[in-house]
Amino acid sequence: MDYLSVKETAEKWGISERSVRNYANHGRIEGAIRKGKIWQIPLSADKPSRLNKKEIKNRNLLEILREEKNSKIKGGIYHKVQVDLTYNSNHIEGSTLTHEQTRYIFETNTIGFEATGVNVDDIVETANHFSAINYVIEKATKQLSESMIKEIHQILKNGTSDSRKDWFNVGAYKQLPNEVGGKETTSPEDVDKVMKNLIQNYNVKKQHTFEEIVAFHYEFEAIHPFQDGNGRVGRLIMFKELLKNNLTPFIISDDLKMFYYRGLSNWEVEKDYLLDTTKTAQDHIKKSLDYYRIKYED
Repeated sequence: MDYLSVKETAEKWGISERSVRNYANHGRIEGAIRKGKIWQIPLSADKPSRLNKKEIKNRNLLEILREEKNSKIKGGIYHKVQVDLTYNSNHIEGSTLTHEQTRYIFETNTIGFEATGVNVDDIVETANHFSAINYVIEKATKQLSESMIKEIHQILKNGTSDSRKDWFNVGAYKQLPNEVGGKETTSPEDVDKVMKNLIQNYNVKKQHTFEEIVAFHYEFEAIHPFQDGNGRVGRLIMFKELLKNNLTPFIISDDLKMFYYRGLSNWEVEKDYLLDTTKTAQDHIKKSLDYYRIKYED
């Protein structure tokens, strides 16, 4: 892809360089890339239309997350999502880092806390999870694909001790059989075919309901396509798809963990277990959205 500088883009669109930077900072230029303090604007990018006051008030959560991410706003909903989603999703999988330690890493990009026997992978995967959230926010409106799912896994597990194991296959499907909750999952030989079918069937529809996205999550976890990291990847996929469909996302907190596991385990028998748990988690996020005065669909 060919890129233009901010100055070249300003001349092309007939606006000031400041306006171009503002558009880029607020996530309104598709495909714009920031390298350090310099923005690179795709040659094919269209000039964003001006937002009137009504449109500003009606921005959805995805637009606000992108704006706060690009503007590096502290203390907003993007900041809260990064810390809470990363802490809780990693904690479910056994991370020993506290919520405060997770917040400290996000805010300072350092480890400056005292701890005994902190697992290096916990720290690496925490930093990686921040990047994975950024990735799904950037790709939220794109159609879900195998390459996207593998990229999330690559981002999440990059630089961990698992990535140094020849058999682990970071960013690729598993080579060895694995179990989840004591149940057998799809065999390594069949994962590629089963995943292709799952995504193809899911993408038949352009818009999805809350229930359909949760159902996809169950199917993904039942396949368990990666050697490890399936839970975190699956929850990031749900987060992305809920944003894409303008539905309120959710975070499975520690107090809901066992209900979440029960819901996955009993999905084939009683779907309401998992749906009720995820909707309870969704209600928690709605309280935060109310605090930040962000509108959402009930």
